[in-house]
Amino acid sequence: MTYEFLYEVSISVGIFLLFLILRKVFTKYIFHLILKLAHKTPTDLFSHIWLSFEKPIGWLFVIIGFNVAASFFPYIDPRNPIFVHIMKSLIILMITWGLYNVASASSIAIMKINKKLNVDIDEILIPFLSKTIRFIIVAISLSIILQEFNYNINSLVAGLGIGGVAVALAAKDALGNLFGGLIIITEKPFSIGDWIMTPTVEGTVEDITFRSTKIRTFAQALVTVPNATLANEAITNWSKMGKRRITFQLGVTYETPKEKLENTINKIEEMLKNHPSIHPDTIFVTFDNYNVNSLDIFLYFFTKTTVWAEYLQAKQDINFQIMEILESEGVQVALPTRTLITTKESESMMKAATKEKDRVKERDLQ
Repeated sequence: MTYEFLYEVSISVGIFLLFLILRKVFTKYIFHLILKLAHKTPTDLFSHIWLSFEKPIGWLFVIIGFNVAASFFPYIDPRNPIFVHIMKSLIILMITWGLYNVASASSIAIMKINKKLNVDIDEILIPFLSKTIRFIIVAISLSIILQEFNYNINSLVAGLGIGGVAVALAAKDALGNLFGGLIIITEKPFSIGDWIMTPTVEGTVEDITFRSTKIRTFAQALVTVPNATLANEAITNWSKMGKRRITFQLGVTYETPKEKLENTINKIEEMLKNHPSIHPDTIFVTFDNYNVNSLDIFLYFFTKTTVWAEYLQAKQDINFQIMEILESEGVQVALPTRTLITTKESESMMKAATKEKDRVKERDLQ
């Protein structure tokens, strides 16, 4: 090894270490200083962009440092076409990385724009828009890198066209899920946060992707349903209810006089009409049926609220008021009972059977 060789290697290593120190200084001081200034702006957009590029900029220092150090290193020719292509590709990757991170946070930006400008963008579209932007960024970046290495993009597209049939057959389920997701987005049977019920699952919609929809059940389990399956099922969207139904049968005893039964029905109907939580349009309280053990009063009405907790509270209050009405009228709720009617012959047969039973017991004791 000559002195000149060691000198060039030392300079090369020193330059690379210098860029590593600059990277550390930048990420620890300059980056945080700019971030503090970004927080003072009216919107968080600049902060999101700056945070998205934090790691790519840090690695950019390493790439630039390696490129500058390579010009002094004896065994590396920085003018070599392959070396130039690799360096350019690495820089493109860092830019893509930062833009991909920006696109990942675009859902928050789109939601804020939606609220500020009152743009009617369905929440279910926002994740799709974010994922589509990321896909486009990656696709453009890949095409630029391939062109950088003098790869013919047209031949790649032609090759995809030739193998399109084979790919379509192999990815039939994936394509089915993709089109199922598009159907869900266009028809909008539900949105993120809605409570839905299908033949396979019931719960709250948390997310929708190109392949599947994630639903959180009431047992807090996360169920992933393929979009193709969901698009072909009947979907009940409980969140779209304008009001919530309450219906049941109230059975009273057969000893209840006709007048008391009429008064009870009228008072319950009047109570429901004046109740603040009950929708006044549809209220039915009628003497409905002669049941085996009871005279059945049919109740059918709706609450104004669709919130589960408020619905339960309204239902409880109505039940308590019905109890008060029954007590004030002296009407009792019917319980399952059975009346046994006996004749003289049956009584004599029962007495004979009892005597025979007692005789058997005495004989066993002896």
